[in-house]
Formats: sequence, structure tokens, C-alpha cells
Amino acid sequence: MTTIALIVAAGSGRRAGGPKPKQWQTLNGRAVVLWSIQMFQAHPLVDRIMLAAPADGVPEGISIPDGVEIVTGGGSRAETVQNCLRACPDAKRVLIHDAARPAVTEQMITDVIVALETHDGAAPALPVVDALWTGKDGVVTGAADRSGLFRAQTPQGFQYSAILAAHAAYTGAAADDVEVARAAGLDVAIVAGDPRAMKITNPTDLARVEHMMKQGTTYVDIRLGNGYDVHKFGPGTHVTLCGLEIAHDHGLVGHSDADVGMHAVTDAIYGALARGDIGQHFPPSDPQWKGAASDIFLRHAVALASEMGFTISNVDCTLVCEFPKIGPHAQAMREKMSKIMGLDADRISVKATTSERLGFTGRGEGIASIATATLVAS
Repeated sequence: MTTIALIVAAGSGRRAGGPKPKQWQTLNGRAVVLWSIQMFQAHPLVDRIMLAAPADGVPEGISIPDGVEIVTGGGSRAETVQNCLRACPDAKRVLIHDAARPAVTEQMITDVIVALETHDGAAPALPVVDALWTGKDGVVTGAADRSGLFRAQTPQGFQYSAILAAHAAYTGAAADDVEVARAAGLDVAIVAGDPRAMKITNPTDLARVEHMMKQGTTYVDIRLGNGYDVHKFGPGTHVTLCGLEIAHDHGLVGHSDADVGMHAVTDAIYGALARGDIGQHFPPSDPQWKGAASDIFLRHAVALASEMGFTISNVDCTLVCEFPKIGPHAQAMREKMSKIMGLDADRISVKATTSERLGFTGRGEGIASIATATLVAS
């Protein structure tokens, strides 16, 4: 069942102040909208992401991650949502989310999707706990019953065909998509909201969300990836491991320079980003990569991590071989990788083990490598 997240970011967003609309302003070093994109991309139950952008497109200097589809918004929020809905006819479920809620949590997304198994729609909300007054001209004129009242949040999820028909039939302005759904007679479940997932509306809101993130009261996106690679021995006078040439009576066979250690680290980074492997970015069928130095691949993975808003915290690479001996060269390998990755050497581990003369590595037929990379949203 295809679940598509529609992130609405086409509004003017001027009430929050600042030099540009709130969804494009910087929050802890990244554009506000990128925080939501990151969370939906990382969610295992979300298949695709659409970003509704203004007619003049995404502002210069903001890099939208690969795989996010850009849809041109309309003159109103309702038109923008309808543009997105028409652009995804293959959807079964849609999650409509305000870009101005950058602290949406994985649990909120999960709860909405699960509720859609038994309801036409579902949305997170927080019960109103404060006393409610009516007032006029700065004076309290009465009290209002807060029983059964909720503060709406997003994402608001719906069965695709139901919300598409609801929007087509709705006239006038609506506060949100739940109002549109209710007007069409759809049943909408309430799931638990999260007070951290506040909406940025006024100038002080951006600072409040930023403070929460810095204090660690909202999620921190930490990614782990692993990589594994194998190359067999062949003719040659040296092997290249983690960027270092080591004299040996055999070489390693591969389409590129067969640096098994660097390949494993590169794939670990791609894995943490959910961006495939080396073969997808640098196909072995392409002759331009014949004999290529593997630092090309690693530099690309490191740059991609940065573009997607991640900092590489550390990498751990284990080389599995009977020979050559890795220990005497491990520090030089770490220093090589440090220069290539722009990472302190004390965040890079290179170590070796044998396979106790078992398997192909034990028989001296080649070298294997396994690596782990930790990435943290920056």
C-alpha cells in the first residue's frame, strides 16, 4: 500500500517575520522544511515524499534531498493540497503535513498510519488543558467549556480517494484538512499529539523550537549504516587498503582500484543515508570508473551526507585477511581516511582480524572488509 507524505511549504509564512517565509528560514543550521523532510524520509512506512513549493520554486541555497518530488503550490492552502493530491494518483494513503511543524516525531507519523487501517482519516492532537475565556476589548467576558476540545497538529492522514473527493466537493476556506474531511462525512480518528511538535507562526516560535532542539527535548536523528565488500587476489605487486598502498606479492582484482576497506566504508555511509551502494552511484558497467581511485567514491558519499544535513560522527572498518599484516599500517590508513573524509583521525577506526584460516580469506584467496558508519543530523 503506497503511503505518500505531502509537505505543504508553498505559503507566504510572513507572520513569523524574518527575511523570507518561515519554512525556508534557518533552524539549528538547516532550513525549517528540511527537518520534516528528514523525518518522513527516515520513516519505514512512508514510501514517497512530495513537497509543495511556491510558484517561484525552492529558494536558492536550499538543497532538497534526492527523491523528494516538487509540486507547485496554488493561491491558497486548499489549492496547494489539491495540486499535490492530483499529482499522486497511485497513492492509497496520504499524510498532509505543515512544513512549519519541524519537530514532528516518528511516533506521531506511525500512529496516524496505523489508525488509517480502520478509519477514513486520522490526525494527532493535544487535549486543551487550560481554562478558556471569551473576551472583548481586552476584558474577559465569559468562560468556555474546554471539555472535548483538542489542539490540532499534523500530519493529518487520509485514505487517498476519500480526501481527494472531499477536497473536490468543499467550497470556502477551511482551517485544515480534517475540516474538509469532516464536511464530507469522513470519520477521523484522534491520535496522541506531541507538545514538541508546535507550529511556527510568530517570530518567537522559531526561537522556542530552536531552544527545544538545543536542549535535546526533541528528537535527534542518528543513522547507522554498514558496508561489506570482498575482492580476490590476482597478479600485482601491492594492494590498496583504506587509501594506502601496501607492498605485497599479489594485487586485488576489481573494476576500480579494489580498495576493499574504502568500499566498505563508502557503502556504510550510503547505507546510513538509505542511498543504495557504490554500484548504483558508480556502475561497474561504466568504463570511466575502470581503475578509478576509490577516494572518488568515498568523497561522493561524504558530500552526499553533508547535502542531506548529516555529520559523520565516526566510522569503524575491519579488514579480514591472513596477509598482508594490517597492524603496522593501521595508523597511516586512519590518517589517509581522515584527509579524504575531512574527519578527525580519532573518529576513524581501522583494525584487522583473521578468519582462523577458514573460508576464502583463510585460504588466502582475497580480502574482505566490514564497516559501520554513524551519522548525526547537523
